[in-house]
Amino acid sequence: MRFAAPATVEEAVRLLGAEPGHAKVLAGGSDLIVQMKTGRVEPDLIVDIKRISAMRTITAEAGGFRIGACVPCLAMEENASLKATWPGLVEAARLIGSTQIQGRATLVGNLCNGSPAADGVPALVAANAKVRIVGAKGTREVDVLDVPTGPGKNSLARDEIVESIHLPARSAHSGDCYLRHTPRTEMDIAVVSAGVFVTVDGAGTITHARVSLGAVAPKVLLVEACSKAIVGTKLDAKALGALAAAASAACKPIDDKRGTVEYRTKVAGVLARRAAETAYARAKGAK
Repeated sequence: MRFAAPATVEEAVRLLGAEPGHAKVLAGGSDLIVQMKTGRVEPDLIVDIKRISAMRTITAEAGGFRIGACVPCLAMEENASLKATWPGLVEAARLIGSTQIQGRATLVGNLCNGSPAADGVPALVAANAKVRIVGAKGTREVDVLDVPTGPGKNSLARDEIVESIHLPARSAHSGDCYLRHTPRTEMDIAVVSAGVFVTVDGAGTITHARVSLGAVAPKVLLVEACSKAIVGTKLDAKALGALAAAASAACKPIDDKRGTVEYRTKVAGVLARRAAETAYARAKGAK
């Protein structure tokens, strides 16, 4: 196995494209190192991208934020502006492993790992975030929703790398929330999760919504039926009931030792409802 630590994105792309064997990108390493130790992956080349300065920063851009691929989850918590604007996303980042892991783990790694239960992905999808992907053929912007393709898989070509995540400008009177259910309170992965983003008008009526679900399908879902259930309402009991029903109907979960199909389907509706209530409260209090 060989190791490389390029100083530019272009050099990282060149190394990945030139490798005839199996290459892996190292950002935080909280997934990759475990996979290597358990024998799940045996890369011929590891490309460490932490020395690429542009990938280690959070910057304001177009009214939103650009988060570099190597920004650790704890750094998001420490960015007061990001935390105030996107509290649900920051809360999701703080659920990725322990405090020690969060000092290394990254949202981009969480995304590219392709886990249906990834905590960061539903929150990013609800926020309508996009990623900047750089490869030998150039640069492209892709919706976060389109990066994972199934368990452990993503849509990147072998010579492509995610450079950063972009969070769009947030409309006034908007709020987001991410919730998950786990058997344990710490160091566990989601059995079911939900991310919600809403915008309200001056009367408290929801004018826009995005609802995502995790751990209930081969990849994170963006559930349009959930959005339709609450847009045009003040999130009354009827709207919340319709939201929960739409969330449960969208589920395509598996049975495993952590949860049955019936359990995950039921909990998806409960979490979507609770996350919507929190996002709505935040939106009503936002300026």
